[in-house]
Amino acid sequence: MTAIAGEAGVPFFYRAGSEFEEMFVGVGARRVRSYFSLPKRMFDSSGQCVDVQAPCIIFIDEIDAIGSTRKQWEGHTKKTLHQLLVEMDGFEQNEGIIVIAATNLPDILDPALTRAGRFDRHIVVPNPDLRGRQEILKLYQQDKPLADDGDVKSIALSTPGFNGADLANLVNIAAIKAAVEGAEKVSAR
Repeated sequence: MTAIAGEAGVPFFYRAGSEFEEMFVGVGARRVRSYFSLPKRMFDSSGQCVDVQAPCIIFIDEIDAIGSTRKQWEGHTKKTLHQLLVEMDGFEQNEGIIVIAATNLPDILDPALTRAGRFDRHIVVPNPDLRGRQEILKLYQQDKPLADDGDVKSIALSTPGFNGADLANLVNIAAIKAAVEGAEKVSAR
């Protein structure tokens, strides 16, 4: 998502759906209001609040944490979802604020959240191809000491079907295994 904002050259606001949740009534709704007010106000280097006139992207990861079907939920959770729906309806089309969300469970989202004008576009992100796996592995390996036999291309070739999380886990497990064995560098083995 940061790549989208980087390509667009606009501010990017990120929050996980679970960060809005709270067992106390009204707290989750207040967090939603506060989060959606961020694009409308930012602070300059002296700490003064200034209005943001530029467009921006709001991203909510794991939207299902607050956006699943309301009949399954308790009252305080419903209030959080209701506030999210109100905030999303509060934007004018010409404000330039784009709201994007991600979930692995689109089938449990509340119908009010996925109706036209809200989250009405669905984009399935496929697992990365060979080149994508190589780039992801390079990213996750950049802060790890690597042995000379660690060929990113051969690892990428042997991991078809892996997604970004699988590749990150692969690199982390290899680093842990190397540490347990007392190796100074992570090798292909």
